[in-house]
Amino acid sequence: MADMKKIATRDSYGKALAQLGAEHPDLVVLDADLAGATKTATFQKAFPDRHFDCGIAEGNMVTVAAGMAAAGLVPFASSFAMFAAGRAFEQIRNSIGYPHLNVKIGATHGGISVGEDGASHQCCEDFALMRTIPGMVVICPADDVEARAAVKAAYEHQGPVYLRFGRLAVPVFHEEDYEFRIGKGEVLKDGSDVAIIATGLMSYEALTAAGALEAEGISARVINMPTIKPLDEALVLQAAKDCGRVITCEEHSVIGGLGEAVCSLLSEKLPTPVRRIGVNDEFGHSGPAGALLKQFGLSAEHVAQVARELCGKK
Repeated sequence: MADMKKIATRDSYGKALAQLGAEHPDLVVLDADLAGATKTATFQKAFPDRHFDCGIAEGNMVTVAAGMAAAGLVPFASSFAMFAAGRAFEQIRNSIGYPHLNVKIGATHGGISVGEDGASHQCCEDFALMRTIPGMVVICPADDVEARAAVKAAYEHQGPVYLRFGRLAVPVFHEEDYEFRIGKGEVLKDGSDVAIIATGLMSYEALTAAGALEAEGISARVINMPTIKPLDEALVLQAAKDCGRVITCEEHSVIGGLGEAVCSLLSEKLPTPVRRIGVNDEFGHSGPAGALLKQFGLSAEHVAQVARELCGKK
């Protein structure tokens, strides 16, 4: 496991765009002066006539993407999550969400793991913002294989999609034949004492935690939930029914993200004890990504500890 290949999902995004661009001439990419960081430069190099740098004007970029979609193209509008979801929220809501246009938003550098860029760039609110827009699909892939498959699925989906990618290189644990489907999660490890439902880079942390718990006699079911909206309700309900305890894990605020989506579902259909792991009601700060993830409790060690407490085995 220590030798597992690591790739940042933002790199996966750039590669997937270039591959899809060769297959689909209607695919265009827009960026807000960050092509090198978002990795859309990979697409730009292959298809310079279909890549548009809109400058540091994210709201304008989103509106241009809406116009392109209305004209029959399939635009991927790209920037850091903080600016794509935050700065351009009104334009996404009114120009893309309201008319339900076929625009894909590629948001990189999501979460605390942006690291040294600090609180101004560490977007832990994007799931919450995008979930509130009617008809918006929200996806956060866990590794390179899933990220590339998610971009392809987003292209094939008719309607707006928000894709969140990371800056930090993360372990690649999916095989190349992995089948990604919007709205579907997957069981990475079966178990019966507690269900750990995770998304993004927290899925591998949850899997690692489950391995440690197993050695202590705690059986944890690990579920990778790449689609925050629509949630795989059947998988969540089955896990809650079988395990009786649920933990959610996300590199996002505990307010408005995966944890609240799971809690809302269970409170209405199957009341179950739930512990949410994520960024608490606070801003991040500058620092090395790995150290920040540990500090904010986004680590396998913390997931395992929460599981022990929930199972009454401190």
